[in-house]
Amino acid sequence: MALIGRGSDFDDEEWSVARSYDLPELPWETIAGRLEQLTIGILRFDARLEASGLSAGWQSRCDMTEAVRALMLDGQLVEIGDLVLHDAGMDIRHPTHELTRAATTLRARRTALARPAPWPLSIDGLAALRGIGPERGEGNHKRPKGTPDPEDDEAYLPFANDADPWKAHFAEIDALLERTDKVLAGETPLPKTRSHLVYDPDLDETENEDLWLDVVKRTTHWPAIAAAAIAWNAWLDLNLYARLPWLGLIMAGAILRARGLTSHLLPLAAGFKQSKFRPQGREGALEKLQGFCSVVEEAIVIGNRDLDRLILARELMQRVTKECRSNSKLPELVELFLSRPLVTVPLAAKLMKVTPKAVDLMLAQLGGALPRELTGRTRYRAWGIV
Repeated sequence: MALIGRGSDFDDEEWSVARSYDLPELPWETIAGRLEQLTIGILRFDARLEASGLSAGWQSRCDMTEAVRALMLDGQLVEIGDLVLHDAGMDIRHPTHELTRAATTLRARRTALARPAPWPLSIDGLAALRGIGPERGEGNHKRPKGTPDPEDDEAYLPFANDADPWKAHFAEIDALLERTDKVLAGETPLPKTRSHLVYDPDLDETENEDLWLDVVKRTTHWPAIAAAAIAWNAWLDLNLYARLPWLGLIMAGAILRARGLTSHLLPLAAGFKQSKFRPQGREGALEKLQGFCSVVEEAIVIGNRDLDRLILARELMQRVTKECRSNSKLPELVELFLSRPLVTVPLAAKLMKVTPKAVDLMLAQLGGALPRELTGRTRYRAWGIV
């Protein structure tokens, strides 16, 4: 804690108490070796990923699978196929609450990668990752002309005296649809008055944001993995954004990216699911750091394993694509397999802008190099690299 005065002339009643997060004392002689090995492991994996030429595809697959795993850690199950189809705008059923949350997680990971590395570690970055601010962190954007604000009643012209009286009704329907799309995408700002049944009235998220950003700033001279571990533990201790528990691991990965260890977001949710570390709140500083190190170790193992699968699948499918015509769409189908956890015929037809029959012919052309069929059914079939 620290005491802060409001001016040069103040009395005892004007003292205010400012909270501060105490950084732990760590035995650097004990953990320095493990931190160095992890740093080398991350750098090697990042270099291997860039050299493989599969960086974009691996990151796209990783973002989707991480969104599903993050929801799984929160006790909610989402089918990866539903998320892939929802992301392509091809839902086969009405989106559930869990699927909407998974889509929000996916959008947050993509938003964190859309801007330079330090941007997610700012107020604007946190707001954008939560879905209540501009995604690119460029301040308040002006709404484009011709797109009125759905919340502003005066933005719509009165059509009562026009020749077509149905314009007013269509305008109301368009406004309702636009607000619904924002809610489903997780972009609706939080209301000023929030229900005490859902939110803790004594929890000041603004103050906790400042405390967490202060922790990130005070650990800039620490080793990158130790700084990410302390930031993640501070996120959990402060209970920041209780309705977005998955965001803490994304921010830890953003710190590793901002410190230059990697240009990607590691699959930390998968590493946490695979590791045996489960924070209970009573661990010491050393135990928390070692637990985060185990999460990063598992994430590197999972990342290398997925990359091995992609490299092998690409080599098998490229043997077929070498013999196809120069104007063939088959290489695009291969890239689609490398960038999606699963692919269906309607999905490939929409993204490649061909007919479903053309996709069926290309799947047959792949022959033995075709990725595994995942559904085991005849009416609804999907293929993926597993």
